[in-house]
Amino acid sequence: MSVIIGVDIGTSVTKAVAFDGEANPLASATRRSSVVRLSGGRVEQDLDDVVRTVAEVVRETAAALPVPPTALALTGQGDGLWLRDADGRAVRPAISWMDGRASDLVARWLADGTAQEVYKHTGSGMFPGCHAPLLAHLREHEPQTLLRAATAGYCVDAVAQRLTGRAGVDASDATLPFLDPVSRTYATEALAACGIEDLARLLPAPAPPGTVLTLDAHGAALLGLPVGLALTAGPYDLPACAIGSGVRDVGDGLLIVGTTLACQVLTDRARSDASTEPAGMWLCTPDPGRWLRAMPAMVGTAALEWFLAFTGAGTADLDTLLAESPPGANGVTALPFLSDAGERAPFVDPAARGRLDGLTLAHTRADAVRAMCEAIGYAARHCLEAAGLTGTLAACGGGTRSGPWAQLFADVLGRPVRIPLENEVGALGAVRVARRFLGEAPETMPQRFRTVEPRQESRAVYEDGYAAYRRALDAARAQWAQPPR
Repeated sequence: MSVIIGVDIGTSVTKAVAFDGEANPLASATRRSSVVRLSGGRVEQDLDDVVRTVAEVVRETAAALPVPPTALALTGQGDGLWLRDADGRAVRPAISWMDGRASDLVARWLADGTAQEVYKHTGSGMFPGCHAPLLAHLREHEPQTLLRAATAGYCVDAVAQRLTGRAGVDASDATLPFLDPVSRTYATEALAACGIEDLARLLPAPAPPGTVLTLDAHGAALLGLPVGLALTAGPYDLPACAIGSGVRDVGDGLLIVGTTLACQVLTDRARSDASTEPAGMWLCTPDPGRWLRAMPAMVGTAALEWFLAFTGAGTADLDTLLAESPPGANGVTALPFLSDAGERAPFVDPAARGRLDGLTLAHTRADAVRAMCEAIGYAARHCLEAAGLTGTLAACGGGTRSGPWAQLFADVLGRPVRIPLENEVGALGAVRVARRFLGEAPETMPQRFRTVEPRQESRAVYEDGYAAYRRALDAARAQWAQPPR
């Protein structure tokens, strides 16, 4: 029996799930890792702490298996800046994709045309937590750090290097913001536009599709597995979740209701209209002729959890609160942009901020919570429209475990939403890629879903609500663009 352990290295939780050849989960484990929030919108992680979580979940999962694993498949969080030396050791704490220290720089690049110039060559927008502004920021504030670094990579390849001794990067991770997604090579014009072309030396060449690594002695000892065990590193969590959720046909999409709201649509072209707003990205997939048009918004469960806590509630109260307020939230509306770094899709604005409108003494906490959930639903619709959704829509992530919130998404989107019954679709997607790269046959059992149908009686309310949301967003963006007083 072929058993592959998929490891999904999330921002705060690392999960391992072992799957057999028919995608049945056999054993699993989770560990929390630390996310450090500092002043000035800075968010960092310790690579050693992240590697620890990987070692612990793999050891625990492998120990529970009836047979030894035949391979490991890594996926995990993308973006951010994980700087390492030639031996794979961190030269500074990793900078998270949630980081906002370079917000002012991104705002300047949006205003002076730099972001549009990069977008013209790569089809990817920029936001504070991606390589370009972070590298430029460190050049100004930590030049010695860059001199010590040999690789400017991401979470998945940082962990893979510690386990295999090889530095590389999956093309999906390398996408933002410098990769030409068609040629899968870095666009020198994009680096030059940002004034950091000399730092190209830090960017590892994207690994060709089909690349398989092996555990070295250090990695094997860390995980308690044999030297030479096969390991795949990527794609990162957005495309891995699409693969694990059964997104296979051009036009089909995926909505990930996780820490952030990641929306993506499978396409057979990777060309952006240079006249459009520079946002989103074209993610390379394991198939050279297929890409995912991704709009990974910064809103999601993190915003909702904060808002619930702000109102004195918790996630366990969500379903009850949604039931206590009708569609339209009795006239209360919201903008859900609560990230310190602003928003990155389907528009980029480091100054984006959340708000709540229409409250009176007659309203309840349930109205406010429903308004925020509806606003996140409208953000998802905005992203999926921008990504070009024309086919079926799957959804995954912690937010879909709430039946009422999943129903709200289907109602707001006005289309059926298919939710895989397997929770850990990121790990499953990584395992499916590993089987393909190892030459193994794909599973033959059909994937199982539960389908949430939109309710006709809510359609008019949410059509009007979405139009009002877009008008409110346009007005807010004009306000955010004004210089501070």
